[in-house]
Amino acid sequence: MTTANSPMPPAESPALSPRALRDAFGTFMTGVTVVTTRDAAGRPLGFTANSFASVSLDPPLLLVSIARSSQNHAAFVAAGGFAVNILSEGQKEVSNTFARPVEDRFSTVYWRNGPVGAPLIAGVSAWFDCTMEQVVEAGDHAILIGRVGGFEAGQSAGLGYYRGSYFTPVQTGAAVATGPHVIISAVIEAAGPAGSEVLLVDDGAGGLTLPTAKVGREGAQAALSAMIAALGVRAAPGFIYAVYEDVARGHQHIAFLCPAATGTPLKGAFVELSPAGVADVTDPALRVMLERLAEESRVGNYGIYFGNQDQGRVEPIGERKKP
Repeated sequence: MTTANSPMPPAESPALSPRALRDAFGTFMTGVTVVTTRDAAGRPLGFTANSFASVSLDPPLLLVSIARSSQNHAAFVAAGGFAVNILSEGQKEVSNTFARPVEDRFSTVYWRNGPVGAPLIAGVSAWFDCTMEQVVEAGDHAILIGRVGGFEAGQSAGLGYYRGSYFTPVQTGAAVATGPHVIISAVIEAAGPAGSEVLLVDDGAGGLTLPTAKVGREGAQAALSAMIAALGVRAAPGFIYAVYEDVARGHQHIAFLCPAATGTPLKGAFVELSPAGVADVTDPALRVMLERLAEESRVGNYGIYFGNQDQGRVEPIGERKKP
């Protein structure tokens, strides 16, 4: 019998879908690293990971995690140290190499010994060579906490990872044309109570549209950041989702997919990301693009559209490898 002063028994947690949980974790944009060490015989070992985080400045600590099912698990747990190599934008193939079951992953990269002793890969954005501080077994992974004994940060931008795909924010931004005839739009996507939602604003003609802005001398990335700030939402300037020529209007259109936290924007409102939810979008090209996004969000597989306002092609975004 439960009295007014006795606690209620804990409710059973509903079963979680591993696939859905993995997709939800994937909405957090991360960098891509290769974690390296040496086995008991002195041979270099490494694996690709995006589970990297700084822990402490005093003492200098960081962490990565490795799956217990990994063939390298025992060697890393027993190692006296390891290095974290933060890959640069041009190193997608390095990431792929260390994510695949390759017999000698180090044969195709330039590397050297770090000051603490772990292998360091050339051309990375930064590296951290560590002694092993602590190993924490946590579920199906082991958390490796390292004490930084040496590090170096270069000028190269880091390789990004989002929703199961690579992205290169600096290279992509530099490739975007700027000028009076370039229009950008922000596809600001957030998780809603019934699924994904997208932010739409009044188009001034009785319908809805995406937030848009003209690109000037400041460039596309600056214009996108300013537009997001004016909307009053917590959104990250994301990767390019569509590039097309609007021949009728005489401009180049670039749409950025921007993940956002839920909340009330200063302008517009979030609507359900579905064909019915975006039916009031008056621009046919934008409406078709949002309908495509609704389907891609459902299956977790994304692409970039290239073409014009009527027809084009969709290219997969990067490699669909899980670091």
